[in-house]
Formats: sequence, C-alpha cells, structure tokens
Amino acid sequence: MNKLTKIYDQVAKRDPDQPEFLQAVKEVFDSLEPVAEKYPQFVEAGIFNRIIEPERMIIFRVPWVNDKGEVIINRGYRIQFNSAIGPYKGGLRFHPSVNLSIIKFLGFEQILKNSLTGLPMGGGKGGSDFDPKGKSDAEVMRFCQSFMFELSRHIGPDTDVPAGDIGVGGREIGYLFGMYKKMKNEFTGVLTGKGLSFGGSLTRTEATGYGLCYFMDEAMQTIKGKSFKGSTVVISGSGNVAIYAVEKAQQLGTKVVSMSDSAGYIYDKNGIDLPVIKKIKEVERKRISEYLKYHPEAQYVKGCSGIWTIKCDIALPCATQNELNEDAAKTLVKNGCWAVGEGANMPSTPEAVEVFLENKVVYAPGKASNAGGVAVSGLEMSQNSMRLSWSFEEVDQKLKDIMVNIFRNANTTAKEFGFENNLVVGANIAGFMKVANAMLAQGITY
Repeated sequence: MNKLTKIYDQVAKRDPDQPEFLQAVKEVFDSLEPVAEKYPQFVEAGIFNRIIEPERMIIFRVPWVNDKGEVIINRGYRIQFNSAIGPYKGGLRFHPSVNLSIIKFLGFEQILKNSLTGLPMGGGKGGSDFDPKGKSDAEVMRFCQSFMFELSRHIGPDTDVPAGDIGVGGREIGYLFGMYKKMKNEFTGVLTGKGLSFGGSLTRTEATGYGLCYFMDEAMQTIKGKSFKGSTVVISGSGNVAIYAVEKAQQLGTKVVSMSDSAGYIYDKNGIDLPVIKKIKEVERKRISEYLKYHPEAQYVKGCSGIWTIKCDIALPCATQNELNEDAAKTLVKNGCWAVGEGANMPSTPEAVEVFLENKVVYAPGKASNAGGVAVSGLEMSQNSMRLSWSFEEVDQKLKDIMVNIFRNANTTAKEFGFENNLVVGANIAGFMKVANAMLAQGITY
C-alpha cells in the first residue's frame, strides 16, 4: 500500500457520507504519489494529512421570512480550508443540493486552484441549501441579510473573502455586502464580485468563461498545434461561465452549437445566437427552451445528458459536478472530440477523465482551466486594497496572462514528473507544491 492510499482510506473511513469530497481527494492524491516519494519531508510533517482536513468548518442556521410571512429555516456553511498562502478565498453557492460534502469538495479544490493563479489566496468555500430561483427580490434580500448576520463573524478582508458561485450573482452579492457594511460600519473588500459602483472589478462577470478559453487556446496550440479557429464546440450550461465561454470562443473564431440548463439542451447547427441567450438567461431568467421562439430551426431536447452526443471538436462542460460520465466521454471521443476543458468544478467523473487521458484528448481539469473567476476576484481584492480601479482591457490582459501561466506551469510540472501532456497531474502537483512548502515553513500550526 502506498503512502497516500493509507491516508485516503483513513479519510474515507471518517467521512463515508461525503462522496463528492472523497472523489476530489482521491483524484488529487492519485497525482501526488510521486511527490510523496520525492519529498519525504512532506510525509514526515503530515502535510498530506493536514491539507485534507479543513482548518475550520462553520455550520449555522439561517432563519428568514418569506413574502407570505412564514418563517423558513435554511442551513448555512463556510469551510475555511487552508490559509497557508493567504486569506481564505472561495465562492458562496446557494442551491438545494448544497451539503457539507459538496462544500468540502469545492473548498479542497479551491486550495489548489487559488495556488495555481500565483496570487496570495488560501482556499475556502461556503453556501446554503437556499434556492433563489422563484424567490422575489425582497425574499432574496431577507435571506442574504440573515445569512450575512452570522457569516460576518467569521470573514474579513485579511481573513476570508467570499465571492459568488451558483445561485449567487450580482444581486445576492449586493445584499450580502450591504449587510456586512451595516454591521461592521466599514467599507472593505470583504466580498468580490461586487457592483462596479461599489468596488467591483471590470471583467469579473466574464472572467471564468474567458479564462477557460484563454487556457484552452494555449493548451491546444501547445499540445496539438490546433486552436479554436474553425472548430465546432459544445458547451453545457447557460449560466455565467457558459455564456462568457461562448462569447470568447466565438471571438476566437469557433462555432458553438449547443448549450443547456437543468431541464434540457438546445442544438443550433448554425451557431448559438448569444444575444438571444443573454436576453433569455440574464434579463428574463427563463428556460433555455425559449430559444426556439427566436430560432425555430434549432432543436430542443429534454434532459441534459444527450448534449454530449453532438459531434464536436471541443467540449466545454460548464454546468455542474459529474455531469459528464464514462459513456459520454467515449461518445465524444468516438465522434472526433480532441479537446475537453472544464468550466465547472469537477464536471467529469473519474472514469470519464480516464477515457480522455487514454485517448490523448487535450483535457484540462477545472482547478486549472476555470481559475479565471477567482483570479479576477484576487485582482478585485488588490484594487480594493489600493483604492483604485483598472480598465476592462487591463484586467482582461492580466487574466489572460494568469491563465496562460497556469497552463505553462501545469504543463512543465507534468513533464518534470514524467507525465507529459497530463494536465491533471501537472495542475495537482503544481498547485500542491506551493501550499505544501508554505505549510512546511510555518510549522504544525497549519
């Protein structure tokens, strides 16, 4: 039994009811065995044992009153996972599926993702099983204020800086920030993703989707000598990440033919009409099936799994975890797909990842390829600290530089450890090494 298998087995025994978290740990540990062999000091100092245990787990009730005057109770979470290289940084997710396992998996991934950006940010994550869909603005405001009433005790610009995630957009961030400011009587950069009029950064809305495309363009050109230009792309999801991945991919000369939401997917052989998607999703907040009212020649299919049967060169899963399984991966490869970049967190199952790696697909794991959002969040933190703002072009160029550097770092590290072109191994090791060295230097308090 190798060193990390023993540690993983201990975690699995302790947290058997946390499948998403265990999946994330196993995926990372499978890559880190060469590190454990090469750097025994990490094993001796208990770095591997410590990095998978959060420094702090906060679970709290969130009482709020709906428009009918009924008292509703939700559950809130904040996992402060690792602060070895900077204050905890990671989004808040409001969705009925949120539980401790999902928040821990996201927080663990965030440690390595934040490390890869090169910015001084630790890893954390939070959220609630509250569902903002179908709620009035007043209901969302009351929930956010109650949520922040408790969360404010545990965060701060130099302690923990949350951002948005699924279900937490500009509206929610505004309400959360307003409550924090009222309670603390201070105007600080304690949240990122804020509105431009009160400390937000240009390019933050576009960051994850744009960053995904910047990463993939560099990866595809380096590994395959190909690019987005002239290719056909399938993108799942229709939230913030997917919309701006479509926008940047189209700017780079590709044809995006499909998008989805939780009810189904659309296929438009002529290419997705992005202004229509933005109107449906960002303005009207309606189902993606509404697309057919504007483009009756397109197709709508109920259910999401079939999206991966569409023939494409590049697939960008941007919806949610484990949306792309082994069968879907085999279908993509069979249909000629040669590149897959994750815009969501862990959207591919371990079996799907194996299919991609075995077939020499350019595969980018989310902790590397979707780091654009947190990268610009880090840049927003910098702007807030300096009391200034950069132009869209400045932030966009910094984002591109960060994403290109993440790829190059992951690619170089993979080659150094004997796994050429394996960006899973490269990203995991590159992200881990910075954090591990910081933990080693700071002693067992971390």
